[in-house]
Amino acid sequence: MIKFGKWVVKFRIPIIVLSFLLLIPTGICYLNTRINYDILSYLPEDIETMKGQDILLEEFGTGAFSVSVIQGMEDKDIVTLEGQIKEVAHVKDVIWYGSLADISVPMEFLPEKISEELKNADSGSQLMIITFDTSMSADETLDAIEEIRGLTDKQCLLSGMSAVVADIKNICNSEVLIYVAIAAGLSALILAVTMDSFMIPVIFLLSIGMAIIYNLGTNFVAGEISFVTQALAAVLQLAVTMDYSIFLWHSYQENQGRYPGDKKRAMAHAISQTLSSVVGSSITTIAGFLAMCFMTFTLGKDLGIVMAKGVVFGVIGCVTILPSMILVFDKAFEKTRHRALMPKFRGTGEFVTRHFWIFIILFLVIVGPMYYGQSNNQVYYDLMGTLPKDLESVMAGNALEEEFEMGATHVILASSDVSSKTARSMEEAIRDVDGVKLCMGLDTVLGPAVPKEMVPDDIKDILDNGTYQMIYVMSEYKTGSDEVNAQCDAIRAIIKQYDDTAMLIGEAPCTQDLITITDTDFKTVNAASIILIFIIIALVLKSASLPVILVAVIEFAIFINMGIPHYTGTVLPFIASIVIGTIQLGATVDYAILTTNKYKRERSRGAGKKDAIARAINGALPSVFVSALSFFAATFGVGLYSSIDMISSLCMLLARGAVVSFVVVALILPAMFVVFDRLICATSAGFRYKTGAGAKDTAAGAKDINVKAEEMHI
Repeated sequence: MIKFGKWVVKFRIPIIVLSFLLLIPTGICYLNTRINYDILSYLPEDIETMKGQDILLEEFGTGAFSVSVIQGMEDKDIVTLEGQIKEVAHVKDVIWYGSLADISVPMEFLPEKISEELKNADSGSQLMIITFDTSMSADETLDAIEEIRGLTDKQCLLSGMSAVVADIKNICNSEVLIYVAIAAGLSALILAVTMDSFMIPVIFLLSIGMAIIYNLGTNFVAGEISFVTQALAAVLQLAVTMDYSIFLWHSYQENQGRYPGDKKRAMAHAISQTLSSVVGSSITTIAGFLAMCFMTFTLGKDLGIVMAKGVVFGVIGCVTILPSMILVFDKAFEKTRHRALMPKFRGTGEFVTRHFWIFIILFLVIVGPMYYGQSNNQVYYDLMGTLPKDLESVMAGNALEEEFEMGATHVILASSDVSSKTARSMEEAIRDVDGVKLCMGLDTVLGPAVPKEMVPDDIKDILDNGTYQMIYVMSEYKTGSDEVNAQCDAIRAIIKQYDDTAMLIGEAPCTQDLITITDTDFKTVNAASIILIFIIIALVLKSASLPVILVAVIEFAIFINMGIPHYTGTVLPFIASIVIGTIQLGATVDYAILTTNKYKRERSRGAGKKDAIARAINGALPSVFVSALSFFAATFGVGLYSSIDMISSLCMLLARGAVVSFVVVALILPAMFVVFDRLICATSAGFRYKTGAGAKDTAAGAKDINVKAEEMHI
């Protein structure tokens, strides 16, 4: 690897020039990568709800719909608004009281239930169903939503998933760059304080920033990424790859002492040492991210692949771009040197090994309640409920609930061959289901009192195309609630009795599928990440026992991190329980590996059990501290700032996870080493077990240990 280091040093100027030139195509690709803001679109394509969405688009030309609340408008003005809405590109149909019958016809002439539910007699508000000929989260649908909103002064409030997606898009577009700025700013502050030059944050962030742009630019090949991935990718890549840059710098400084006056040679050796160390270390992080690809809910695959790529680009940038910049800007580093403010953690190792039994007891006492807590967290699936209250989609949802006692809207697709009599019986049975406010199909619109000839042709075409008939069901219950899920089950059972090909689709049924699928995904991803990282640790450390201990310790940290919300009553986004564990395991198990390598080195040199463990802790904690602090800084600020609770919650959990993992590695891991030292030595390569006079258990030796850059393995 030294040859590669010499090659980088020799071609440092071309490397810098090429790295800047690559920003042009990757930057253009990043700006032209589509962002998907619809969480439900990541459900498997072969489930009934998603198949129904496709049929709705193919057979009716309707991919999305929105229930709009019209406030403070006369019927004649709504007629004008209806015409304007129909002129909006990709609006297919508009259904309201005036389109079901001419407005000169008394509303009472329509079936009583429909007339009651389409108009609020007290407030004068009316409901309007707007359908689109494009899918729920298509760019054309989102543009149409914004154009419709511009037609009135908040008198036409659009609800539904498309409206929520449009609002999420607006928030992300205004906040995502601020996320990066916050993460970079706080990371720079940490680096400026804990490192020995004020130039370090500038060069580190420039190098990592380039790797981030390369990563985001290559997403263009996939066609699109989710808004969750877009929001988290840069922040996470910065957090998990900062360690590599820190290692290179420390290794460079150490080698300058070995080769005084020859900085190029020192850097060549630093690159070689960094490459051999961070490649092995980064594999566990990559494995953690790739474990998310085992999810059937493909948002995990989207985030996992992007972040795995990000780690690879981070490693490449660390051993090519960063060393080239350090050499080019060497004088700036010298001019901005200062004393690093870093805790030394002297005596920590001796304290922990001396009182190891306390930490073992704490482990045994805490693990049970925290495992229970993380297994019984409250989780939400309804995005709208956690968005800012002043968003139009949220106001529309609140207006539906307050004025019409309506929450979710379902769509039933049934065969057109079902007779009118059977269809009416089916709709009557659906209306009797708890929480159903309105069931509106073609046969309901006709009713017994309205001749078929009076129904406009465009309404007939909307609700029955000759192959399928469409029935709208308005529910009192909110999407993602237990009540609406039970309601969906009841409706599904009814429609299957009358037509075994009938399908229930819409946001609430999709969300119900999401709940079922992600519950399975949580178990799959956790198992996959543990198995992958277990195997990697076993191969890297050549041990049968250490993988069990290290994974158990980090899983304990995950239990604490994810168990706290249960006891504080915090409701988490559904995605948190799936991805936090695997990200925290993959990103912070390196803390344990670093400590273990130092313990192994000391033990192999003949040090006694407690002496080796104490030296390992004293030597590893400064490095682990900077790593955890950088991870915390990059995610905590974004968690505080983001107005999208899903992004905010994920970042806050990641920030806390880094701190918890640091504390657990500092206190619980060495206690485990003390207890299982004999087993570790017997089942691991490179350890040498000694007892009695031959053991070198000297506290003085532990206190005098010097932290060398080449020993850093993060």
